Amino acid sequence: MPSEAGSSEALGIILISAGHERAHYAFLLAAGAAAVGRDVILFATNEGCRALLADVSPLTGARDAAVRATGVAGLAELRDACGEMGVRLIACEAGLRIAGLTGTPLAANVTVAGVITFLAAARGQMVTL
Repeated sequence: MPSEAGSSEALGIILISAGHERAHYAFLLAAGAAAVGRDVILFATNEGCRALLADVSPLTGARDAAVRATGVAGLAELRDACGEMGVRLIACEAGLRIAGLTGTPLAANVTVAGVITFLAAARGQMVTL
């Protein structure tokens, strides 16, 4: 599989947890891949959908402040950067229902779709967090 910048293979990232470490790293990985020219699709499902809500403050507490204090971008900043760099952000329709988040406002540039949409778009490497 080619892994050079500008590769035609998309990086698919599946976020299934709302824990800060997993969500932060999912966005860090997505931003890094987008920065080197990769197409990136971040698919959040179940509790991972919380990272795609308009209000991400429940995930950005003391742990996020500690991360930012080290000079590393926080979760909200990384998510915004991903949006600016064209990372495709997808909230799983079924995952939103499972997490009890149906109807909760999502962040800008987030679409709601199913696993088939994700699998069709992410025809390259996949990472699960």
